Amino acid sequence: MKKLLLVKEIYIEGFRNLGHFLIEKYFKIFAWFSFILFFIVLYAFIYRLSTGFAFD
Repeated sequence: MKKLLLVKEIYIEGFRNLGHFLIEKYFKIFAWFSFILFFIVLYAFIYRLSTGFAFD
């Protein structure tokens, strides 16, 4: 839980006083898009490991 709060604080601090409204929204959307892509890759990797895929 402590790590989750630390990530939340880093996320909030990263976007504080960033500047223009559109730039702030763009980077927030880009950050969430990156998180989603990371979790899709993580899911695919775990799925491949659980089904016995041969990484040759």
